[in-house]
Amino acid sequence: MLDVKPHLTHAADSMEACLLFLDESLAHIRAGKANPRILDGVKVDYYGQHVPISSVATITTPDAKTITIQPYEKALISVIEKAIMNSDVGITPMNNGETIRLGIPPLTEDRRKQLAKQSKAECEDAKISVRNARRDAIEHFKKMQKEGLPEDEEKNAETSVQKIHDKYIKRIDDMYAAKEKEILTV
Repeated sequence: MLDVKPHLTHAADSMEACLLFLDESLAHIRAGKANPRILDGVKVDYYGQHVPISSVATITTPDAKTITIQPYEKALISVIEKAIMNSDVGITPMNNGETIRLGIPPLTEDRRKQLAKQSKAECEDAKISVRNARRDAIEHFKKMQKEGLPEDEEKNAETSVQKIHDKYIKRIDDMYAAKEKEILTV
C-alpha cells in the first residue's frame, strides 16, 4: 500500500526549514535597535581559526542603541575591531582598551525603506521555497497515483499539502509584517 504521510511530513519539514532560514535572515537586518545577532556573520581570526565573535567575547546590549563586546583575551580587541570594520555591519567600533562599543546610528528614511525592501525580498525567497516544497510533494503524489494510489487519496493529499502551504505562507506574511513594523517605527 502506498502511503502519502511521509511525503506530507517531508513537505512540512522543508517548509519549516524555510521559515527558520527566513528568521535567521531577518535577524541580520539591522532595524535601528541594538541586536547582538547582527554580529553573527562576523568571523575573527583566533589562533588560525575563523570563529564567530560570540565564541571569543561576551556580547551585550546595555541599552537600545549600544552593543558592548568584552573579549575574553585583551589581545583580541584589535582583531575583533578589524573584523567588524571589514564586515558589512556598517558600524564603526569604538574601543576603550578593555571593551568595544558599537553605537547603533539612527536610520534615515531612505535606509528604512531600503531595509524594508530587503526584508520583503527575503520573505519572497522563503515563499518561493515553500511553494517548491509543495510542488515537489504534489509531483510525488502524481507519481504515486500512477503506481496505484487511488485518485481520491491523491486529491486528499494535494489538499492537505495545500493547507500546510497556506499555513506557512501566512506565517511568512506575519514575520514580514512584524519586521516591517520594527524597521519603519522611528
